[in-house]
Amino acid sequence: MNSVITSNRNKMQDEGNQSSGGPFLLLGFSEYPHLQVPLFFVFLVIYIVSVLGNLGMIVTIRINPKLHTPMYFFLSHLSFLDFCYTSVVTPKLLALLVVEDRTISFEGCMTQFLFGCTFVITEMFLLAVMAYDRFVAVCKPLLYTVAMSQRFCALLVAGTYTWGGLCSLTLTYSLWELSYCGSNVINHFVCEYSAILSVACSDTFLSQFMCLVISTFNEVCSLLIILASYVFIIVTVIKMPSKDGLRKAFSTCASHLTAICIFHGIILLLYCVLQSKNSLLLVKVATVFYTIVIPMLNPFIYSLRNKDVKETLRKLVYAKLFSQSL
Repeated sequence: MNSVITSNRNKMQDEGNQSSGGPFLLLGFSEYPHLQVPLFFVFLVIYIVSVLGNLGMIVTIRINPKLHTPMYFFLSHLSFLDFCYTSVVTPKLLALLVVEDRTISFEGCMTQFLFGCTFVITEMFLLAVMAYDRFVAVCKPLLYTVAMSQRFCALLVAGTYTWGGLCSLTLTYSLWELSYCGSNVINHFVCEYSAILSVACSDTFLSQFMCLVISTFNEVCSLLIILASYVFIIVTVIKMPSKDGLRKAFSTCASHLTAICIFHGIILLLYCVLQSKNSLLLVKVATVFYTIVIPMLNPFIYSLRNKDVKETLRKLVYAKLFSQSL
């Protein structure tokens, strides 16, 4: 394994010295050769469950008229984003675990970062949009249909995709303009922003500053929308005289709050805590949770607490079993 990595590194040094856009070598989990095969099967199972869960959620929402509401409209896009994001990262990770050639082209690395960054930022603001939706549903239930019209919901979703794409294009351009030389060895399994910057041989100050501004703005804005929405929700819930209304409001928001805590908790852990060189393994593990585990968990978080989703899934399973028995 080490001899293969060394030969790949030597080959890339020759190419990297000739071009600023030579291939990169993703080390992945190569420092643990005895875990390569077990990790492959673990990640493969998680990826299959994630794909089936998210696509199943999208199909379930589309076929059940009861689920044609703003909340499930946003949820279907959340499932789509989770499916896309894990599909950008996981296939390459699986290949790194079983294929000797660990290189990725410069264009392939930039493309992976572009789409991955787009889906992450889009999901960040989609969770904020979903928090606003819960605010309107709990605090202004009589105006919910008017306030969350189909047109307005579509504009909100389009806005999240547009903003995610613009931020991602800006950050990708800042990486594209840098010069890369030497071995171009990335001690990661994914083309992540700081990992790519670590192998640049030109001044990265402007790129780092741009990333800091964009990431801080996005994190602060999305969290402020979420916090403001839930402050109003909590105030409204406290004033509710009936326990049934309190229970219904809590049930409505619990799944979304769980998804928010996991998503932003991992982001803050990854980019605010695990940044020292002594915690490279922890960075990789946190990234695994962020890119692979969270997309698998979201369908379960939303479906296990939702009667309409569980009822639709039960009918689909029964219909499938009944058709097979015939």
